[in-house]
Amino acid sequence: MRHEKVRTFQGPLEPWPGLRLIIVHSHFRPGGVRRLIEQAAPYLAEALRPQVDEVLLVGGEASVGSWQSEFRERLGGARLRCSMSPDLGYLSNRPAHPQTMAKRIRRHLQRLLAEAEPGHCVVWAHNLGLGRNPLLARELTRLCAQRNIPLVAHHHDWWFDNRWARWAEMRRAGFRTASQVARSIFAAGPNVRHIAINQADARLLQRHFGRQAGWLPNLCEPIDRPLVQHARAARLWLSQQLGDEAPVWVMPCRLLRRKNIAEALLLTRWLRPEAWLVTTGGVSSQEERDYADTLESAAKQRGWRLRLGILKGDDRAEPSVAELLAASEAVLLTSLLEGFGFPYLEALAARRPLLARLLPNVAPDLERFGFQFPQSYDELWVDSDLFDCEAERTRQKKLFSDWNRRIPRSFRRWLCRPGLVGSTETPKAVPFSRLTTTAQLEVLGQPLAESWARCSALNPFLKVWRRRVLAGRLRLASWPRKAEAWLNGKTYALRFQEILRHSVKSGARVNASIRVQRDFIRQKLGSGQLYPLLWSRKT
Repeated sequence: MRHEKVRTFQGPLEPWPGLRLIIVHSHFRPGGVRRLIEQAAPYLAEALRPQVDEVLLVGGEASVGSWQSEFRERLGGARLRCSMSPDLGYLSNRPAHPQTMAKRIRRHLQRLLAEAEPGHCVVWAHNLGLGRNPLLARELTRLCAQRNIPLVAHHHDWWFDNRWARWAEMRRAGFRTASQVARSIFAAGPNVRHIAINQADARLLQRHFGRQAGWLPNLCEPIDRPLVQHARAARLWLSQQLGDEAPVWVMPCRLLRRKNIAEALLLTRWLRPEAWLVTTGGVSSQEERDYADTLESAAKQRGWRLRLGILKGDDRAEPSVAELLAASEAVLLTSLLEGFGFPYLEALAARRPLLARLLPNVAPDLERFGFQFPQSYDELWVDSDLFDCEAERTRQKKLFSDWNRRIPRSFRRWLCRPGLVGSTETPKAVPFSRLTTTAQLEVLGQPLAESWARCSALNPFLKVWRRRVLAGRLRLASWPRKAEAWLNGKTYALRFQEILRHSVKSGARVNASIRVQRDFIRQKLGSGQLYPLLWSRKT
């Protein structure tokens, strides 16, 4: 693997005649946020005024490999610098006392911003709402408010969306109430703008923050398909890694349980049993290690064609994700949660057939852009005789009870009791997505012919898709003109500017931060979008 040495700049920033774009994120590992940054930053650098002539990456973990030099080339004439400190990364990885951590974070940011001037600096902070480092969110919002520096809080994921383990972490960091968290991640000062990547979240933000909030769907432009020789080289590389020339179905994702990988494996085994299911990324968090080990162990014992994390990093000898998709037969997306859903559009860009689970917060936006996905579904139903339903009910009730105790007491009244937890009867069928990993593996362990016979009638689309697979005619989605108008780089930069330049004199009304978080939590807990797969770090 080729590693590029990253030089860390500690500050202070010298006075600057142009505009500095300071990009803050916990890490710059591969993923959806980094992909957005690398695509959008060059357009912002060109469009913002005064013109951006320096980009500063600030976070807890730098990129590896050649990403930084490639990003520098994309920026054109703007200078690129990095300021990294482990204190700015995930709090769960840092053993220091919270007060010590807060002081170190404050000093780091103060050194960086000591000479920053409001008209010559914009801070673009990603995923503060994920809650992985609320100390960073608090110190950053305070310092930007003190210096009147524009702060764009770009929200991708939420700590309260099936991620209640974050609450215990935040309490250990000194945040005793949810209101304290809200004031850090939903800062309401007149220098702050909040951006959501889907319209459902944006509407709620705008209800409380008005012109301080906006909807900015992720930039995603159709790209040139990899050259035929590159796709062939990727196919050869896959054959070498897998040990045969069988068809390959790909999930372009990191190994996270919210990606619902077992569902993609079930679809692959039903529709194309000789094919490999491959995920591009591996485990990036120790919290997901048990899930990965369980899947790998079951696949090895049962002889399932599953390869997790086939791309090990930014290695020049490996194909790119785009080349890997071009070499595959089909792409799958079976996620339980997505803020935007890059894989939908990655499959289109690679001109590969997509089999996708539609998500309620993402599907309306994709429809508005004009996208139509010929192999899409809402839920994959499985016959309850394919797993021990009573054992699963007992397991889910225990997990739900433990999970419920992680939620702040004042919010528990909004919590619905989903699926098997809320019912005493044995249903004929349940959505595969609403099972624990244990029950999902029970279903996968049944003879294929039996599980197909029991479930194909529950999901009429499956027989249609199987005929298309056998005929080699899975359908491609097209890139509509309306999407080109919505998702191109210049439009993205203009919408960013529009949100940033809205005139706000006094900021949002009192307690807007607390109210917006409360409404989000009520919506998330009462929506029924609660998944046993996410209730425990164990399987």
